[in-house]
Amino acid sequence: MVTLLALPASIMAQQLPFQNPYAFGLDVSFVKQREDNGEKYMDTDSIVKPSLQIFKEHGYNWGRIMICNEPTSSRLPQNLQYVVSAGQDLKKYGYRFLLDYMFSNGWANPMGQPTPSAWKGLTHENRVKAVYQYIKESMTALKEAGAMPDMVQVGNEIGNGFLWPDGRIRYDSTQLSKWENFTDYLSAGTKAIREVSGKENKIKIMLHVDHGGDIPMTKTFFDKMREYKVDYDVMGFSFYPWSHGTLLDLKDNMRFAANEYGKEIIVVETGYYWRASNYFKNTTPPCKETPEGQQQWLESVNEIVLGIPNGLGRGIFWWEPMMRGRGYFDDNRKVQPIIHALDKYSLPVKRADGQTRIQ
Repeated sequence: MVTLLALPASIMAQQLPFQNPYAFGLDVSFVKQREDNGEKYMDTDSIVKPSLQIFKEHGYNWGRIMICNEPTSSRLPQNLQYVVSAGQDLKKYGYRFLLDYMFSNGWANPMGQPTPSAWKGLTHENRVKAVYQYIKESMTALKEAGAMPDMVQVGNEIGNGFLWPDGRIRYDSTQLSKWENFTDYLSAGTKAIREVSGKENKIKIMLHVDHGGDIPMTKTFFDKMREYKVDYDVMGFSFYPWSHGTLLDLKDNMRFAANEYGKEIIVVETGYYWRASNYFKNTTPPCKETPEGQQQWLESVNEIVLGIPNGLGRGIFWWEPMMRGRGYFDDNRKVQPIIHALDKYSLPVKRADGQTRIQ
């Protein structure tokens, strides 16, 4: 007969209910906008439900929301008020919340990192202060509204820097790369996050680059983070098959990153089309561009992340599950087979025998 060691109530309170920190994540930046506009979405049984409920019932546990300084188009509604409301929705459904700072008035990605219009005329020193103040104020607002993020990205796909031209990084020219300026901005942002997080310091900081399949770029970037002593917890990568190499490239880079830097790693953006795209018109895709091929792609990326050395693979996020042709829903807004890609790892969401994990 095995005797179970009774744990103190204080320890049990910390451990129950158990939540695995591995992220089965989705970028839900546009869910609120679409549903506010009256769009309805169906689960596999054709029953209309809130999108966050559909995802949650299939094992998803993290949501990412982007925030823009002053969104300049109706396509990008992600101002602070919108993000507070969307963050509250995530908390309501029991998700963990990843906040993604764009540091722009619109899209920010490797091809363009435009400085917000309100910051363009500032000196570098004052722009560093503006980054700090913006993060401090916006995160304080989220905290007070009960929508505190669990993780924060200081910039979106920042392998080429952000707040161009002052924070521009060029891999073809050391002389033209503004590493010092760029890391000034990063350090101002991380300082603000740590201050809002407080003594408990539970918020993790992610640095998100786009080059998931590129070892030389990964080494250059994160060596510089080490050189300039940038404070962060998680390495975030984008990985799309039309931009960032093969699945073996991803596997090799993830192994290199884990062994070299010892940080947690998340593939924070991936995606695949369930119908024919323009990307593979003249070349063979890694999976068929079908609903089943889309599911296969996510399963394959997840397996690579789970296999990252030393248990440092900490999750994956699908970019924009509401996107037509590439999201989780068909043209009738019924969820596709991809919803089952993570079932064997994330289900059941509760113990089926009704027992608690510790008695």
